[in-house]
Amino acid sequence: MESLLFPSRFRSYVGCMSEKEQPPKDPSTADRGTDPDQSDRNGGSSERPPHKPWRTEGLPAGHGDSEKPRRPRWWKWAAWIVGGYLVLFLLTTMQDQMAGGQQTIAYTDFTAQVQKQNVAEIFARGDTIQGRLKAAAPVPGKTDQNYTKFTTERPTFANDNLYGDLQKGGATVRATPVVAQRGVLVNLLISLGPFLLIAAFYWWLIRRQRASGGLGGLGGLFGGSGQQKKPVDPSTVRVTFADVAGIDEVEAEIEEVVDYLKDPEKYRRLGARAPKGVLLSGAPGTGKTLLARATAGEAGVPFFSASASEFIEMIVGVGASRVRELFGEARKVAPAIIFIDEIDTIGRARGGARSVGGHDEGEQTLNQILTEMDGFSGTEGVVTLAATNRADVLDPALLRPGRFDRTITVNAPDQPGREAILKVHARGKPLAPDADLNALSKSTPGMTGADLANLLNEAALGAARKGESQITQRDLTDALEKIQLGTARNVVMPAEERRRTAYHEGGHALLGMIQKGADPVRKVSIIPRGRALGVTLSTPDSDRYGYDVEYLRGRIIGALGGMAAEQEVLGVVTTGAESDLETATRIARSMVGRWGMSDAIGPVSILPAEGDARSAGVSDQLLNTVDEEIRSLIEQCYAEARRLLRDNRPKLDSIAAQLLEHETLDEADAYAAAGITHSTRPDLAPQPAPRDAT
Repeated sequence: MESLLFPSRFRSYVGCMSEKEQPPKDPSTADRGTDPDQSDRNGGSSERPPHKPWRTEGLPAGHGDSEKPRRPRWWKWAAWIVGGYLVLFLLTTMQDQMAGGQQTIAYTDFTAQVQKQNVAEIFARGDTIQGRLKAAAPVPGKTDQNYTKFTTERPTFANDNLYGDLQKGGATVRATPVVAQRGVLVNLLISLGPFLLIAAFYWWLIRRQRASGGLGGLGGLFGGSGQQKKPVDPSTVRVTFADVAGIDEVEAEIEEVVDYLKDPEKYRRLGARAPKGVLLSGAPGTGKTLLARATAGEAGVPFFSASASEFIEMIVGVGASRVRELFGEARKVAPAIIFIDEIDTIGRARGGARSVGGHDEGEQTLNQILTEMDGFSGTEGVVTLAATNRADVLDPALLRPGRFDRTITVNAPDQPGREAILKVHARGKPLAPDADLNALSKSTPGMTGADLANLLNEAALGAARKGESQITQRDLTDALEKIQLGTARNVVMPAEERRRTAYHEGGHALLGMIQKGADPVRKVSIIPRGRALGVTLSTPDSDRYGYDVEYLRGRIIGALGGMAAEQEVLGVVTTGAESDLETATRIARSMVGRWGMSDAIGPVSILPAEGDARSAGVSDQLLNTVDEEIRSLIEQCYAEARRLLRDNRPKLDSIAAQLLEHETLDEADAYAAAGITHSTRPDLAPQPAPRDAT
């Protein structure tokens, strides 16, 4: 319910006057756990060998050091090089012989051609003569074959005037061969050269990778697994449950795994076995990765961490090979923990559109994970943890008992949990005496551990920019505004635009103050932030987990307050109400079509979370009724908003005047401008007029 009604980042109401058509969107936060920078702050040495797609923590001292790097099998490479050289050498030599096309003839045949003055040119080296005829002559003894290029040997006893006869026939006597040949040495260099270049490049690559700590992905490809990873110093990287806050119920569930890894004999005596796998499911940033690390740190066992996407390669079979190697390494140092992040990358249900004949790389990797988890005997002490944001898309074979026996949902922390997380992240940060983490935790409903870590970091950055030595409460609230509302912009608005924005935000604020049960107004501002020209922030005093009809109607009335104020005071409706209308419509649509809060529709869920309702068998007539109910509900809430503002017009004028003067009003200033206090607000709230429940 919450995810449909409120932003995922915080359960609060932000009424804003938009500057552009598209409302601002909150950037998604990666799942960094409750402390995304924990490894850096604890020594920053989460060892990750370049040749393997996982990181290790807490390996036993000396593990991997005693084993020498596996060297490539040079005899295979030498055989390939020698064989390739011989082939190329033979090919180049045959090419020379075929390209030459010379015919060996007797010296008498050569002199006969000289007498016929049919010799065009010759080259002589010692008694060897090469040449070319002017016209082709038949090969002696083979009348069906002719030749033009020839070679012959001049006898040493020959006593003739060969040079004079050649001159008479107009032959050219050259000092260079008619047919140039490369020779044996050149052919050797040509044939061996490419292999020498490849061997030199590979040798350079090996030396470079060894200097950087491993052979990388090429080591395994060429027959070696690369340099073994070095052991990680447990004192510099381990985190424990003391570093995890705000998810106590999840810690209690996983304590059994820790206890088993610490004392497995206690369970074996009773015939019990530990869960082979635990799946951590939850929204990004809720602390799944940190919880897995803390589990290993608390148990004092080696920790292998990898992202599922790092197993996938274009070469089919590489992912499965890496999975086998990862589980093999964990068995060597058992008891140990293997953590696979974002397992839905390779663990999606098989047989879907993404599968191609069941032989794609992702499916092979998944099959190997299933096989490895089935291969555990239960006494090896290797536990597999995995994290995902989409447990609903995982293959059923992963979730069956014997693989991932348990699924633990990690939710966003409640108010005490947020305060505890803020205290964890405040370690090492100098807080001023006025910094109130309790008050800050109440203003951040729905925020995850990663969001809170980012909040304190933004406050520290803001204090550093101002040259302060401590983080003050003002720095904390400014950081919260920057995250929730956007960065303030230096935009000079015309006076009429500022006045319209002041009444728009004043309408949001006043309705939040006078409606019974509405969330208190925390801040009102007409300073442009992000894409909005003004913002009104309302958050509850305590976390809410269920919502009734009256509260939801109040949310719609508050969302329409800006538009109602503009029409009541200025008689216009502007595009600044676009995001407000989207919020009101979304809530009304869920009330009528999903939550059974309409008498005309009844307790029926009609509108699916995704897709077209017609595909689920909903008739067009029923959908038309839903549309009519949504329109009727919003119109009633809009009329109520205008009535409340009309009855409390002096309070609205006072808030707008203060906004025009100060631009930003905190909670106390906003209530003072309206003449309302928290203690008297429910008594001052007008009773709503009777209306139809639909």
